[in-house]
Amino acid sequence: MMVPLLIVVALLAFLFLPLALKSFGINQEYERGVVFRLGRLEKTKGPGWFWLIPLVERVVKVDTRTITHALETQETVTRDGVAIRINAVLWYRAFDAAGVVTTVENWQSAIIQAAETAIRDAVGQSDLDQMLKDRTTINKRLFDILTTTCNRWGVEFDAVEIKDLDIPPQMQRAIAREAEAIREKRARIIKAEGEQEAARTLADAAATIGTTPGALELRRLQTLAEIGVEHNSTIIAMFPTELLEAVRRIAPPGGSDSTSR
Repeated sequence: MMVPLLIVVALLAFLFLPLALKSFGINQEYERGVVFRLGRLEKTKGPGWFWLIPLVERVVKVDTRTITHALETQETVTRDGVAIRINAVLWYRAFDAAGVVTTVENWQSAIIQAAETAIRDAVGQSDLDQMLKDRTTINKRLFDILTTTCNRWGVEFDAVEIKDLDIPPQMQRAIAREAEAIREKRARIIKAEGEQEAARTLADAAATIGTTPGALELRRLQTLAEIGVEHNSTIIAMFPTELLEAVRRIAPPGGSDSTSR
């Protein structure tokens, strides 16, 4: 009787030992195990070792580390009707392991599809100028759309960033012409402001020289000194201002008319 009993025990051990060994598992620090008992959600096991009831419980492991994914280039149209090509980078992670397993099938693929749709929505609500000059607002809008959609799946986003933006060549040339026109406008405005300021300065200088009797004569002598430095052969004869004023006082009031006659 002992021999058949030993044989039965050996068979049972041979059958159940592999099941018992398979019932033990280890979760890494970044893993969570979602346990199902007879098809019903039981609990979530954290990092470390765990044991399952053979043939009754099963576990689904979820990686909770941040996942980085670069979306493929999407072709879409802005609010002002410009066709562009855009791609973005996502950083997301599962914060609710049970929700990720029980709410959505193939949750990573679902995140990608939701992100591609959100990009089209965010671009469709923005003008091309805003896309080029204010990407921060577009990124925030895209982040809000994805957060609203994916939080109920147990997924949260760390960041969403537009990586690249391609626009048609004819639109690039139009933008270049616009930028050139803006710079030319600024250059003309700056030049006009400089001339206006120079005119004011010259007017102030003329007023100052006019109120000082010898200032104009000193300026004339300074000009002669500057001309002489150049070693040129030009001879300039300059009449004193007092002489011109004396001739103007001596000349009769109608002198110009009699001379013309």
